[in-house]
Amino acid sequence: QCGAQRLGPGGTARLRVGSALRDAFRRREPYNYLQRAYYQLKKLDLAAAAAHTFFVANPTHLQMREDMAKYRRMSRVRPQSFRDLETPPHWAAYDDGLELLGRQEAGLALPRLEEALQESLAQMESCRAGCEGPEEQQREEEEEEGAGSQGGLYETIAGHWVRVLQCRQRCVGDMATRPGRSFPVPDFLPSQLRRLHEAHAQVGNLSQAVENVLSVLLFYPEDEPAKKALNEYQAQLGEPRPGLGPREDIQRFILRSLGEKRQLYYAMEHLGASFQDPDPWTPAAVIPEALREKLREDQEKRPWDHEPPQPKPLTHWKDVLLLEGVTLTQDARQLNGSERVVLDGLLTPTECGVLLQLAKDAAEAGARSGYRGRRSPHTPHERFEGLTVLKAAQLAQAGAVGSQGAKLLLEVSERVRTLTQAYFSPEKPLHLSFTHLVCRSAIEGEQDQRMDLSHPVHADNCVLDPDTGECWREPPAYTYRDYSGLLYLNDDFHGGDLFFTQPNALTVTAQVRPRCGRLVAFSSGGENPHGVWAVTRGRRCALALWHTWAPEHREQEWTEAKELLKEPEEEEEEEEEEEMPSRDPSPEPPSRRLPQVQDKAGKPPRVREEL
Repeated sequence: QCGAQRLGPGGTARLRVGSALRDAFRRREPYNYLQRAYYQLKKLDLAAAAAHTFFVANPTHLQMREDMAKYRRMSRVRPQSFRDLETPPHWAAYDDGLELLGRQEAGLALPRLEEALQESLAQMESCRAGCEGPEEQQREEEEEEGAGSQGGLYETIAGHWVRVLQCRQRCVGDMATRPGRSFPVPDFLPSQLRRLHEAHAQVGNLSQAVENVLSVLLFYPEDEPAKKALNEYQAQLGEPRPGLGPREDIQRFILRSLGEKRQLYYAMEHLGASFQDPDPWTPAAVIPEALREKLREDQEKRPWDHEPPQPKPLTHWKDVLLLEGVTLTQDARQLNGSERVVLDGLLTPTECGVLLQLAKDAAEAGARSGYRGRRSPHTPHERFEGLTVLKAAQLAQAGAVGSQGAKLLLEVSERVRTLTQAYFSPEKPLHLSFTHLVCRSAIEGEQDQRMDLSHPVHADNCVLDPDTGECWREPPAYTYRDYSGLLYLNDDFHGGDLFFTQPNALTVTAQVRPRCGRLVAFSSGGENPHGVWAVTRGRRCALALWHTWAPEHREQEWTEAKELLKEPEEEEEEEEEEEMPSRDPSPEPPSRRLPQVQDKAGKPPRVREEL
């Protein structure tokens, strides 16, 4: 009614926002535009605040990182201008409390941690209050999911109440989700109570410590660390305190939450409703026995992009290495990590030379595959040249580069895919997702006192948060990437080594020096944060490849490039071979060297390969 009065009939329907717009606001994208507007209006303090607010939720945004550095250098921008305009009170208080605890100042941390807990509960109450309001957004979500209200009056009433309960349960996750993130922090309320009882114990408030540790045990009655802490506190208190029990606010929260869960599980069992429990602490007794087995099976079923690679017999990749003439230089243990490997011998010096010449010719032809400037997108002190397989094929067709190099680029990328699959995923096929021939060149005269990296520390399929050590598998990361590979072409440059770090993006765990034919392959997730040291002299070239288990994300440009590079004689041969049965049903290994024999016309014949 209020919407109709303010906006006219049908106004609320006209202004209903979609999920894409809600996601944009969740990622704080409007603040990116807002800071530019404030900057043009010369309101620098507001511009810095808007930039900081956007950067908190998008810490890997390179342009915003540069903008932030510019604001810090401006004399008219005060340090207090760099504030987060959207951080909810409970997160601000919680982070302050953790910082004070880290400095061993438990007395100062306690008020902030208590404030964080109270604000968290208040935030949930505010969220729950909106669950019984207008249903426009709920209807839109149902339409997106293909669901809708069916049946008569009683079914409609029940459906509405189930939606209200579902919304109320989602408030737990909303409260526990950091600003700008997509997923909640697990067990956020129990974690706060653990911090509180430990801080109270440090300052000698044993009664409050007992209250908070008893509250933890309401969530997890069999939690051994909490039970041990309770025994210690009670022993120090001496005589029993009859009135000492869990916090009343936590008791109310748990009783109410369990009551709602019982209703939702009943609706799942008898009304066909859906419910995804946000809490790992829900007792099994609350879940109907008929649903327990199904829920357990659903938890065990993992989507393809979260499945860990299956253990592999060594014979798979050893056979491939023998066929390819490749040697294993370093395994994951020697690289101080997991799902990492260094292999040598994938290219001969001649092949490296052919690919280096291809990159040079393409750069002279002006092919920079999506990078418009001559400067690197990652650092202003280097030039960046990129070439995709399709661009190489198009340039070869136009005569701007040699077809020999473009064909070798295709062959080598498939060679790397074959090895990566054999080593990491022999039971599950990998597909090329993107192939990029990349060269980074140091800009002379700009290397003195240089402090930045050629490529900042990152993970390939998730957004790395060095402060928390978490890696969020969500856009703008390429979440479908499963394995990455870097095949180096040269070593005649200074700097440019690849390095792996711990999730804090600071502690280096391994370093690899590029050389011709060396492949570094690794899983693309948060277990392998990596970066590239600055290239301070010369030109560093490598073939970067990403692989995926998802066939729908395979690289379509690779197939298009292969079609472009076909010669008429080959197409005729293929047609003849389709009519003739194959003499040898076993596949041949990919060739490691380009054919050196030439026909009468002076053209090197193409060697057919079955990969």
